[in-house]
Amino acid sequence: MKVVLPRPPLVLAPVAGSRHFGHGLLLAMAAVTWSFGYWAVAKPLAQWRWVDILSESLIVAMLALWLVQLRASRPAGRVTTWLCLGLAGMLLGGWADLMDEFWKFPRAFTLLMGMESTCHVVGMTGLTFGLHLWRQEQLALNALRAGRERGYREHAQIDGLTQLGDGAYLLAQIERLRRAPAVPTTLVMLGWQDLPALARQHGLAESERLLQATGPLLLLQLREGDLLCRYAADRFVALLPNADSALPGDLLAALSAHVHPCADGRTRARLGARMASATLDADEDGEAQLLRLLERLR
Repeated sequence: MKVVLPRPPLVLAPVAGSRHFGHGLLLAMAAVTWSFGYWAVAKPLAQWRWVDILSESLIVAMLALWLVQLRASRPAGRVTTWLCLGLAGMLLGGWADLMDEFWKFPRAFTLLMGMESTCHVVGMTGLTFGLHLWRQEQLALNALRAGRERGYREHAQIDGLTQLGDGAYLLAQIERLRRAPAVPTTLVMLGWQDLPALARQHGLAESERLLQATGPLLLLQLREGDLLCRYAADRFVALLPNADSALPGDLLAALSAHVHPCADGRTRARLGARMASATLDADEDGEAQLLRLLERLR
């Protein structure tokens, strides 16, 4: 069963330490509008180019949406600040470009005439630096995801409880290995024997705590290039390319030696673990191979 987590409320991250970044941006857009209205000359309606007005309005709307999505999906920090500042600069440039469709500055206002291009250049520079910082951040996060994903990322296929790939992600990885078998790959399925008893005695939340602890426990035993997924319920599957015969036994030993401290602070549960393994067959359907391992664990 896949755990569906509740959708969190929309909370916008601070930018440069300020939660009023959006208000400041609106004031800047108002200042741009005021400068056009005060110093520029209004164009007659006959000179309005409706295609340009529509396209530039959509650009401004999309940049504003990107900015909201970015602040709503990231924590505060240097990366978020520079990405938001870069998008804000491009948004101001797009807004000035839109205002230019309704007003025209006299030639004497040279600095104001270059407002839109200046905002775009400054914004793209900030965004580029933010993307450089984001790449460094992403490399660090990729190291944390080692063992949880293998050359492919799909957030819709991450198990909400364990943060491992789910059954669909596992099957996709097996199919990739079947299509291009480079080295022999071992499939190892592991599971707990007494998980239902733990749930009856201490509640469902306690069994979920054990499942959450199972992932990090097994990940400690994996090598670079190995993959661990939660297949279903308390069944975990490891894909082990070019593994020696002792590695599946080491995974089982790690589970068997685990003593689970319950949330009540008094009980320490030791559950039995089971394991079944087989070599991945490139000529057989991946789901059929997993079902065979599942039958062996029952």
